[in-house]
Amino acid sequence: MTHLDAPGSAAQHARPGQTTSDLADEDSQRRLLSRSTVYQGRIWNVVSETFALESGGEPLTRDYIDHPGAVAVVVLNEDQQVLLLRQYRHPVQMNLWEIPAGLLDVDGEDFLTGAARELAEEADLVASQWNVLTDFFNSPGSSSEAIRIYLARGISMVPAEQRHVRTEEEAEIQFAWVDLEEAAEAVLAGRIHNPSAVVGILAAVQAARTGFNQLRPGGSPWPEHPAHRPR
Repeated sequence: MTHLDAPGSAAQHARPGQTTSDLADEDSQRRLLSRSTVYQGRIWNVVSETFALESGGEPLTRDYIDHPGAVAVVVLNEDQQVLLLRQYRHPVQMNLWEIPAGLLDVDGEDFLTGAARELAEEADLVASQWNVLTDFFNSPGSSSEAIRIYLARGISMVPAEQRHVRTEEEAEIQFAWVDLEEAAEAVLAGRIHNPSAVVGILAAVQAARTGFNQLRPGGSPWPEHPAHRPR
């Protein structure tokens, strides 16, 4: 059982070898007092919300990016190699090694369907075996962006006549199949910076140690996605 202790208390740190199987983030809805849109963009907005903490006190106001969320895909072939894509990202002005990923910006689209669509559009691939690798919030202090990373195996090519025509930055995408352990070494050495790639590669290495037997099915629910929680 997990216990909450005051900072600085002797009990706040787990003993060596101690595990907490019930360790999990939990929903915590606070009383929303007001909400307004500060900036409306082409893909996401910046909103300002004023809310009250349970402990009382003065209301707090926070501005953050209201984001639709995204999906990403760790693709493994039969040789335990992961597919990496090199793509230019203007905000950091770097060519980054990434995994296939995209926004959940199609109304009503299932998460897994969106991941399969992005895999086909960005990498010309389809997969016959899907699992949920992990879920995470990209920057929870400033954005509502939730990302689900899938593991895709049993891959094959999209027929040439059905392939998506990549434009703009995507037209420059380059591909590389990299040994999974080698990719993890690049992450730990600070040579790979894309958050979905970092999280996905390290999660895949851990999952591989148990033969991927502990992974959730691809169609598993995602109740933690902000759009699926009441406000």
